[in-house]
Amino acid sequence: MFIKKLLPNRGVIPNLVIAQRVVEKMVQAANHYVEDETGEALIGLVVNGDNTNGVPTIYVLETIAPDESAVREEAVFKQGDERQDELIWWYYQNWNHQREKKGGIFGSGVKPKWDVPLRHLGDWHRQPGFMIAPSGGDLMTALDMLADEESDFDFLLAPIVTLDHPATTSGGEGYVNYLTIPSGAYGDLTRIDFWYITPKTRAFVPIVPTIYPDSQLPELVQAPWHLTHDARISSELAALKANNVFTSIISWDVDDKLPLEICFLVAQQGSDHVLILVTQHDYPKTKPIAYRAPFIKLGADEVIYDVFGRMWKQAKKVTDPQNWVWSEDNTLADYLLAIEADSKKDS
Repeated sequence: MFIKKLLPNRGVIPNLVIAQRVVEKMVQAANHYVEDETGEALIGLVVNGDNTNGVPTIYVLETIAPDESAVREEAVFKQGDERQDELIWWYYQNWNHQREKKGGIFGSGVKPKWDVPLRHLGDWHRQPGFMIAPSGGDLMTALDMLADEESDFDFLLAPIVTLDHPATTSGGEGYVNYLTIPSGAYGDLTRIDFWYITPKTRAFVPIVPTIYPDSQLPELVQAPWHLTHDARISSELAALKANNVFTSIISWDVDDKLPLEICFLVAQQGSDHVLILVTQHDYPKTKPIAYRAPFIKLGADEVIYDVFGRMWKQAKKVTDPQNWVWSEDNTLADYLLAIEADSKKDS
C-alpha cells in the first residue's frame, strides 16, 4: 500500500524507485575514488500517481559518469562536462525514438505507464567522512539549478554516498531515507542517503528509496562508442581531418532497431556528393557501412539534422571495395580511402 507522505508547507513527497544496477554502479564509482569526492548524473522517469493514491513515483534507471575533466578533490566535486551532457542527450534521443515507434518496451504486455519522457533527475555525489546530508554549498547549487529556466527542473534528487560504515549500521525500518550496501574486504558498508528538493521546499528533505530488480524496470540502450572511448574517437577524427574531409556526427535510425546508429557525414570541399559512414554502438567490433548521397546545402533556419534527413532519403549503399576486409585496427579514414580508390578504378 502506498501512503501519501506530506511535510508541512512542502507538498507531497514522491515514491522513489532505484534500479538495482544504479545502486551497484553508485557503490562501485564511490569506492573507486576513495581519496576524493566524486559523483554522477541520474536519469529516469516520473510517473503520475494514478495507481498510487495520487503520489507520483520517480524511477531512477541509470547513472552517468562525467569524464576525467571533472574536478575531484578531497572536499570538492564538480561535474556536468560536455561529454556527460552528450550522453544524457544520447539516452533522450533513443528513448524518444522508442516512444514514437511504440515498440520495444511499449509493445505487447508492457504497461503504458512507461510512455513518459526520460528526464535528468539530479546528481549524486560522495562526501568525506560520515557527512550524510547535502552541504550548504550543495543547497546553493541546487537552488541555482531549480531557478535556471533553461534547465527546466521542477525538483532534484541529491543522494549522498559515504563509505566505510561499520557493519553494525543497518538500513532500519519505516520512513528511512538511506540504504546500506556491503563493500570492502572487512564487511564495511557503503551508505546512500536520499534527498529531495523542489522550488517550494527550498531545502532538502528526506525521500525513501526502494530498490527494484532490473528486470522489473525499463532498460536503456547501450552507451555509444564515440562517447565512451575517448582515445578511439580522437584518433578517428584526427585521421579524417588529416585527409581534408569535413566531418559531422549524426545519430540516426538506419536499420529500424535501437540503439540509433552513429553516422559520420564526410565530404571533401567542392564535391557533389557526401559519404555517410554508419557505425554501430559497439564500433569497431562491428564494421562500418558506407552510403553515398548527393551534397545538399544547409538552408535558412535549418539544422544539420534537416539536411541529413533529405540526404538519407537519397542515399545508396556503397559496396565494400574488392578484397577489403575490416579489422578493428582499421579506422574510418582507412575505409574512406579504400572506397575512394575503388571508385576511381571504376570510373
